[in-house]
Amino acid sequence: MNMPLQRRHFLKQIGALGGGLALAIEFGAPAEVEAAADAAALQAGPWIRLDHQGILTVVVDKSEMGQGVLTSMPMLVAEELDVAWDHVRVEQAPAAPQYAHPWFGTQATGGSTSVRAMWQPLRQAGATARQLLLLAAAKKWDVAVSTLHTEPGVVIGAKGRLPYGELVDLAATLPLPEKVALKDPKQFRLIGTSLGRSEVASKVNGSAQFGIDVRVPGMLFASVERCPIIGGTLVSFDPSAALKVPGVRQVHRVETPVSVGVAVLADSTWAAKQGRQALKVEWAPGKTGLLSTAQMQKDLKALAVSRTGAKVARRVGTPESVTTGKLVQAAYEVPYLAHATMEPMNATASVTANGVEIWAPTQAQGPHQQIAAGIAGCKPEQVIIHTTLLGGGFGRRFAPDFIIEAVSLAKAAKTPVQVLWSREDDTRAQYYRPMARSELQARLGDDGKPLAMTGVNVVESLSTGTGFEGALIDKQGIDTTAVEGLAEFPYAMDHFQLDWVRHSPGVRTWFWRSVGSTENGFFAESFIDELAHAAGQDPYTYRRSLLAAKPRHLAVLDRAAKEAGWGTPLPAGRARGIAVCESFGSYVAEVAEISLDGGAVRVHKVTIAADVGVVVNPDMVKAQMEGAMIYGLSAALYGKITLAEGRVEQGNFGEYPPVRLAETPQVNVHLVASAELPGGVGEPGTPPIAPAVANALFQLTGKRIRSLPLADATLA
Repeated sequence: MNMPLQRRHFLKQIGALGGGLALAIEFGAPAEVEAAADAAALQAGPWIRLDHQGILTVVVDKSEMGQGVLTSMPMLVAEELDVAWDHVRVEQAPAAPQYAHPWFGTQATGGSTSVRAMWQPLRQAGATARQLLLLAAAKKWDVAVSTLHTEPGVVIGAKGRLPYGELVDLAATLPLPEKVALKDPKQFRLIGTSLGRSEVASKVNGSAQFGIDVRVPGMLFASVERCPIIGGTLVSFDPSAALKVPGVRQVHRVETPVSVGVAVLADSTWAAKQGRQALKVEWAPGKTGLLSTAQMQKDLKALAVSRTGAKVARRVGTPESVTTGKLVQAAYEVPYLAHATMEPMNATASVTANGVEIWAPTQAQGPHQQIAAGIAGCKPEQVIIHTTLLGGGFGRRFAPDFIIEAVSLAKAAKTPVQVLWSREDDTRAQYYRPMARSELQARLGDDGKPLAMTGVNVVESLSTGTGFEGALIDKQGIDTTAVEGLAEFPYAMDHFQLDWVRHSPGVRTWFWRSVGSTENGFFAESFIDELAHAAGQDPYTYRRSLLAAKPRHLAVLDRAAKEAGWGTPLPAGRARGIAVCESFGSYVAEVAEISLDGGAVRVHKVTIAADVGVVVNPDMVKAQMEGAMIYGLSAALYGKITLAEGRVEQGNFGEYPPVRLAETPQVNVHLVASAELPGGVGEPGTPPIAPAVANALFQLTGKRIRSLPLADATLA
């Protein structure tokens, strides 16, 4: 297809850079700044560079946290530019306005958007560079450009072959073409292949740098004793004993918008921890008092009944007019969840008169650059951020607290500081997936199909206070994250209404892998399973009978059922459960095969079918589906954050366990062929697993589990 070259897609050819061809591309300025699009400050990256050796360098502005952006995004450029993969190099972009995410308006990585947002711009960048090389060859040979074509790294015509490296200087002098043609998918050489990840070698040989690996001359290590009472305040502290610990250099009060505590700075992390343990600190409850999970659960139930402040998230037909038919009702609950990234939270910062320098595993370079500038009293462009590899993100490293602490302490200490969190620190640091309650009811016709459905979700407004209110809270004041995955209930019926009631007890919440779809997928797919049982029908066939208008849902549902052997006999003591969810533009169905072992759930096998649109790298997609499912399974089986007297009761993995290797089920991932635009990959594998396992438990035991985690249920 021919893509018109518009000002908002590309700036200008920049010309020779270090003796090569360089292009800058702009990824569509937001509407509110479109009129100012010629301003240099609005240009956006990344840069692509092609040198005299024909080596392509792609500067990636997204954070690598295991999802593979340092591979998938260069693949898009190399495909259209026609460069062999062994001639591709990758660089991590700095923090700068020109790298603003085209959908977020700021430089960041999240929402399973990296490939989705860059699919068109990066391919167009590669195609434009390729067209410039063709034009350069045509000029050099004095032939029509239409007589030429490319093979990886060379332009070919009747007069022979010209390597890209011999053409870059001439190409750099040519004006941008008015339009470029993108490859037909049938021509793809790289897209759709399982190329090895570009950062694997460094991870194997130990040269990969994560945030925790950073060392800066003169750096002190900080350990922060944070207020253990949610919403609490610091009354007083005595640093004298801490300052006597060998290696301890400084003690500072920490009081920021997101944390309150006392920081011990030392020559090593161990000395800082020892000094922290020696502190004498007095705390007091804050305005929220001493929160407890038991009371918050009562509040959720009360709000579901009173519907105080309820807003209609979605309404179809007139559900109140349907008063006949079999009534099915259910109430579901999920707890707070921590992100539990494997690499502990950390950041290193240096604040000088010239500005701020940060080394961090961050998902939010743009917001963190602005925040650091505010703390240091400098301009954002004076804040340099070195994005390291991330040992897991899951949304947690989008939050600002670890950056705020590092920059604040570096400013106070007048020396570089690395803040390193313990596992307990992070588990108790809030920024949780919110606890939620959903009460649903439906009326079934004589054929068992739903005539009408109504419900209410009681949950915190996740988006409030994040900076993304404009994008995630609609004109009616509905926080879309509170209802996503349930408001779009895909099963056919003529009457539907879902309300939302905000629950705000004072616990800080945040984006957690798959955001609202994680809890709402559990609610929706558990409830449709209950409707199937009430109708006396098979859960799989019941679903598919209601998905005729949803072909992508239906395709993954059918594929998962087929590959799992749905309906075929199982060994005694085993059962299967099924669920299908759409999130982040992708469609995923999962079948879980389970048994009980001494009253505990044992998941033996999970079959996943996924339609993620066009697949860039199949192995990476499968790996993300596997990882997202395991992440969701850990939460479904064990995950919970509970409070008593204002304090979080969980600390390390002993109280907040993930699925261990010995518990990991056999996982089979099947990618459904699709010509649709790419959907998200890192998160959509999470929502279906909890309902799939809970539904399998019902098949096995006859007990319907409506509250997570499953480990708390009495199953024996």
